[in-house]
Amino acid sequence: MTMKERIHHRLERSRAPSVKNWDRRPRADQTLGQSASVDCGWGRLLFGQTFSDPAEIARALQQERPGTRDVALYLNEPHVVLAQAPQDLFLDPSHTFRLWFERYQSCQRRPKGFHIRLVNCRADAEAIQRLYISRGMVPPGADFVWANRTSKVLTYWVAEDEQDGSLLGVVNGVDHAAAFDDPENGASLWALAVDAQAPYPGIGETLVRQVIEYYLARGRAFLDLSVIHDNSNAIRLYQKLGFGRIPAFAVKNKNAFNEPLFMGRQPEADLNPYATIIVKEARRRGIGVEVIDAEAGYFALTLGGRRVVCRESLSEMTSAVAMSRCDDKAVTHRLLRRAGLRVPEQARFQALDQAEALLSRLGSLVVKPARGEQGAGISVDVRDAKSLELAIGAARRVCETVILEEYVQGHDLRIIVIDYQVVAAAIRRPAHVVGTGRHSIRDLIQAQSRRRRAATGGESNIPMDEETSRCVREAGFVLEHILPEGQMLQVRKTANLHTGGTIHDVTAELHPALAEAAEAAARALDIPVTGLDFIVPSVSEPEYVIIEANERPGLANHEPQPTAERFVDLLFPQTATREEFP
Repeated sequence: MTMKERIHHRLERSRAPSVKNWDRRPRADQTLGQSASVDCGWGRLLFGQTFSDPAEIARALQQERPGTRDVALYLNEPHVVLAQAPQDLFLDPSHTFRLWFERYQSCQRRPKGFHIRLVNCRADAEAIQRLYISRGMVPPGADFVWANRTSKVLTYWVAEDEQDGSLLGVVNGVDHAAAFDDPENGASLWALAVDAQAPYPGIGETLVRQVIEYYLARGRAFLDLSVIHDNSNAIRLYQKLGFGRIPAFAVKNKNAFNEPLFMGRQPEADLNPYATIIVKEARRRGIGVEVIDAEAGYFALTLGGRRVVCRESLSEMTSAVAMSRCDDKAVTHRLLRRAGLRVPEQARFQALDQAEALLSRLGSLVVKPARGEQGAGISVDVRDAKSLELAIGAARRVCETVILEEYVQGHDLRIIVIDYQVVAAAIRRPAHVVGTGRHSIRDLIQAQSRRRRAATGGESNIPMDEETSRCVREAGFVLEHILPEGQMLQVRKTANLHTGGTIHDVTAELHPALAEAAEAAARALDIPVTGLDFIVPSVSEPEYVIIEANERPGLANHEPQPTAERFVDLLFPQTATREEFP
């Protein structure tokens, strides 16, 4: 064995996961600062190896500020810490991974469509806040991020879309050497979040590489991170980059946010995201939850003597008559028109020659089933007789009655009205893919579908059907073509989230005339909770047409707007903590 091999062997042995090697009590010649911690905004990171005894760590965790989520990591004796306050603390079911920097392999391929940079303006801090909330994470607070933009201990990086400047991802790094003169000379990565609707692949990997290369350049020895044990996609990414498991464990407080980690699997765990967001808000207020049928999204909320059965955002507060008005698109159209609201021209399909005559007169049609949901059977911007016949057949497979509707160009706007007041508004955009220069359009669609399913709990998916093929053909491609690198291709005309569409909050920019029209539409339909679909030239202008009303809108699609809060306010007004709508 050569000298170099012997040195490498000793280095590997010194890092082997044995009790001796991972004993984090400082040696006699080390002078760690006592009780080191870093405030990360979302909570404190407590460095367990700097605390004098387990009881001190337990006391520190019990001093957690309301609304935050402290983490005590690098504990030499986590079981002993738990024994100090078993009623308040629990062992976090997360793995700790470490990358020794001498093992890191850099990547020469640069990202396309986005770039990574540091936080550089107040708007960045506010966008980070919204992104964390949308991913169900405890946000650090925009003020905190902005105040720490020049910190030597905390560093924030964001992924910025080169098309429109929006933030697609964020990650936070902590420099242990700067925090407490760490004798191990390490750093750690925290709070990685990527926009669930980001159009580009590789954002998370690029952010992680940025953190690695930053601390590598600063002379640190390693980068650690913590990841929940069942996040298989993240674990695969970290292992791909060279991270390996280490025997370091974390202890946390038993708080409302951490409840799923220490309470075990609850009956509502099988509910979809649209039901889950309501159930979580109800539990937060002390309202009892009974899951009736998780697969279909049925649950009951109980407080005192009142019990309300819901199916996602459809509750007993919505009458069967109001529901039937929304269920039949032709009835919805007539009622809104009679209320003086603007709607597109519409006709019921009777015969192919009648449909072709309407197409010839209007130039482009929307073909959709009279009854149906989640975008099933809808074809948008149908321009020729052959596509028209195929679209009618697709709609008939969902409902025998088919609607032919004038195609109106513009933005697809969803407005949520609860208790006859606007709560949220969002632009919905059809599914699209971005070329890599190496993958076929079919492969790109399948990859984007996997990302959308993972980000939405399986609720969003781009169907590989005739409508997708038609949209691709109209753009001059077929599914087997290799899409040029960086080229964006729209693969659906409908913006429904269940067919791969994305949603972007515009509540703050909504023109008052659009809000008034939405509230008037809800009153015309006599429905207390609805999602109204508008086509508008701009959300900041008064022009519109209303194309549909949804009696069971997905409230989870509109975070960070308080849709679940307002829904529970409607059902149990005595639990409301506000005086009026913003």
